Amino acid sequence: MAATAALAYAKDVNDYPTSARAEYVYGCMKANGETRQAIDQCSCSIDVIASLLPYDRYVTAETVLSMSQVRGNLGGEFRSSEQAASAVGDLRRAQAEAEVRCF
Repeated sequence: MAATAALAYAKDVNDYPTSARAEYVYGCMKANGETRQAIDQCSCSIDVIASLLPYDRYVTAETVLSMSQVRGNLGGEFRSSEQAASAVGDLRRAQAEAEVRCF
């Protein structure tokens, strides 16, 4: 029973695809230096985010952040939506926690 619970937890924590984790680490390293220390810190950061935020919520927040930069009405929809702001807020809180734990 405990093994099943542990496996279910591991699956929940690891619901981020490898490509999403790699993309995050790549972007993080570009922002924080391309050093061995940055690899460790950025890898830690996405692990913390993944432990706090389900992948579908992460995708929503990343989409909102990307689309909110679009000019005009389409971008405005993403900038003014309460649901969009909530998703971005969740991501920002997870990123802040990752910053504290990893950097």
